Amino acid sequence: MAITSANQLELLQTAEAVAREKMIDPGLVIEAMEESLARAAKSRYGAEMDIRVSIDRKTGRAVFTRVRTVVTEDLLENYQAEFTVEQAKQYMESPEVGQTLVEEVPPVEMGRIAAQAAKQVILQKVREAERDSQFEEFKDRAGTIINGLVKREEYGNVIVDIGRGEAVLRRNEKIGRESYRPNDRIRVYIKDVRREQRGPQIFLSRVQRQNLWPNCSRWKFQKFMMVSLRLKRLHVILVSRAK
Repeated sequence: MAITSANQLELLQTAEAVAREKMIDPGLVIEAMEESLARAAKSRYGAEMDIRVSIDRKTGRAVFTRVRTVVTEDLLENYQAEFTVEQAKQYMESPEVGQTLVEEVPPVEMGRIAAQAAKQVILQKVREAERDSQFEEFKDRAGTIINGLVKREEYGNVIVDIGRGEAVLRRNEKIGRESYRPNDRIRVYIKDVRREQRGPQIFLSRVQRQNLWPNCSRWKFQKFMMVSLRLKRLHVILVSRAK
């Protein structure tokens, strides 16, 4: 895939399409594209080089640059991305420690492997942006009640689709021996929303009866919810047979 021969506006169109689908800022998608292109460029120019890519937000033109930073001689470690004040005098007037030299370099030709790696970087960044967006939406909704759709079960925990993402209903937050099937609609209480090492997490509960049904005893609450779920399943069966 040659960056030079590609339609430059296609980068912007792709970013906007992904942003609309995932409901995130198009700028975040473009930043992911810049990072993925920079990684691909390092495979050609060398991993030690500080290669950066900037995509023009209006034209879609991708500019590849090499950045070198001026450091003191005793701190010089990476000869590809750093140089001393004396070395910098060949390219800069009165260089000082901390200044950078930015030089444009030719765009790269992306092979199949590099293109796949770039795609993975973009997907990872988009997922991170989705999780951050989800966290911002739900961080202040702990203690509220929502309706969700059961997606699957993992190690006894139920993964629930809550519209803008997924949440977790842990096994100890379920009602007795109540079981769930994919596409079951359930009423849940948002118990906690927090950031973890693997990303923002939303935890649900079905046993917080004082919040779901404040005037109902635990035994009556569990019985009612189990009967309600069975009636929903029976309704689905009857509708499918009637077709």
